[in-house]
Amino acid sequence: MAASPPPYNPVPVAYQGGAGAVPVWLNKGDNAWQMVAATLVGLQSVPGLVILYGSIVKKKWAVNSAFMALYAFAAVVICWVSWAYKMSFGDKLLPFWGKAGPALGQKFLINQAALPASTHYFSDHKTVETAEITPWYPMATMVWFQCVFAAITLILLAGSVLGRMNFKAWMMFVPLWLTFSYTVGAFSLWGGGFLFHWGVMDYSGGYVIHLSSGIAGFTTAYWVGPRVKKDRERFPPNNVLLVLAGAGLLWMGWAGFNGGDPYAANTDSSMAVLNTNICAATSFLVWTWLDVIFFEKPSVIGAVQGMITGLVCITPAAGLVQGWAAIVMGVMSGSVPWFTMMIVDKRWKLLSAVDDTLGVVHTHAVAGFLGGVLTGLFAEPELCALFLPVTNSRGGVYGGSGGMQILKQIVGALFIIGWNLVVTSIICLVLRCIVPLRMPEEQLLIGDDAVHGEEAYALWGDGEKYDVTRHELYSDDTSHAQKYPSSGATQVV
Repeated sequence: MAASPPPYNPVPVAYQGGAGAVPVWLNKGDNAWQMVAATLVGLQSVPGLVILYGSIVKKKWAVNSAFMALYAFAAVVICWVSWAYKMSFGDKLLPFWGKAGPALGQKFLINQAALPASTHYFSDHKTVETAEITPWYPMATMVWFQCVFAAITLILLAGSVLGRMNFKAWMMFVPLWLTFSYTVGAFSLWGGGFLFHWGVMDYSGGYVIHLSSGIAGFTTAYWVGPRVKKDRERFPPNNVLLVLAGAGLLWMGWAGFNGGDPYAANTDSSMAVLNTNICAATSFLVWTWLDVIFFEKPSVIGAVQGMITGLVCITPAAGLVQGWAAIVMGVMSGSVPWFTMMIVDKRWKLLSAVDDTLGVVHTHAVAGFLGGVLTGLFAEPELCALFLPVTNSRGGVYGGSGGMQILKQIVGALFIIGWNLVVTSIICLVLRCIVPLRMPEEQLLIGDDAVHGEEAYALWGDGEKYDVTRHELYSDDTSHAQKYPSSGATQVV
């Protein structure tokens, strides 16, 4: 007797799960979007910030600045999969820290993704209010997605110390800061730590990434010390067009930065991407208008700063606020950090004394803190229900528990600020007992050629390096029409 045919399955073969590399829990759309989002965030760093850093600094620091970013990305990847992922998103060790462990074996990586400390209970600590986060894709996707966020945080921090930090010190700083600072913020707010369960809102890293990198960068800049006097007085970008190229990658990559944090290709993800662009565009325009009104010139570098502050400000709120709130947040992010950078920085001795090369404390710490507080004000209840573990969450303008939410946001920010001030200072104090944090003076005067033996622009002949016996003298000081010899051994076109 012939065997009966298998029952008809209306689901296309490509979407039928249950065998091999397509388990029944895998959602191919979610998995594809999450890997695309991770790639977009990775592109923000490599080549986005590598290009931006290499072009926004003085010519003599182009190679060093770009390489600090590239090195940090590579170092974070290895540290992340070796121990730091589970410290950020693994089983709970302390209320603010997960248990360290590797994320390298296939038995862990091909299973369904899960954040084991994310199950949220009611006040009786027995009844589940929100189930454990278990996205419909493998753990390997989650590990890589979170890895690129950790990497960009270190790269943003580097913006505060460009042009003088000893590269050997940076090589040691990266794994230490990732381990003892970043993992704490990530677990506390995202991985199931005490701020996560208390209901502090940080949709995509306004606190975990931007506030922490801004405060830690400023702290590191204090301990490293300033650039040489000549560089502090004059530090022109060596290629404004490439600054715009890097900024463009940063802006477009933010679709993955904020759009990937619902851990699914869903309606909230779409809301986050739209709000991100609304706020960034508004902030860009406001910053430019302020430059025109007060300085009578629209600054390209200023506009890029405004774009960044808008992206940072909306990050903690991206999928939690309505479009009109994104515009309001853009107006605030284009004006408040502008005021702190252009006015307060020059009048407050503490800010002017610390040499924060790219003003990361303004573009990331101020904008991140501002965004977090405004999230507590504007978070819409229906959108909150799509994302947050604490039910009935809402912003202050919606009444009810909204007033308490603003307080939660401020407390969460203060924890991140305090932790980064203390831990970053300890790391710097320990490192300077091993290696100088600041380059020696002869390297500071010369730049890339002394530090790396390489230069960004070798334009003589067929790319040969400058030779004083064969080539005319040029100064990197472009403020004069006539030619002057430069003060260092490296002569730059």
